[in-house]
Amino acid sequence: MDQIMIGNFMAKKRKEKNMTQARLAEKLGVSDKTISKWETGVSHS
Repeated sequence: MDQIMIGNFMAKKRKEKNMTQARLAEKLGVSDKTISKWETGVSHS
């Protein structure tokens, strides 16, 4: 899977659970900006 597909999958599952990026970030111990980058495929790490 490439980064775009993973990001789309993450966003879809997050939205299915009515979860904000901030709430997911809190659960994962990362920033909401990180979640945004993951979901848009911007992150390279």
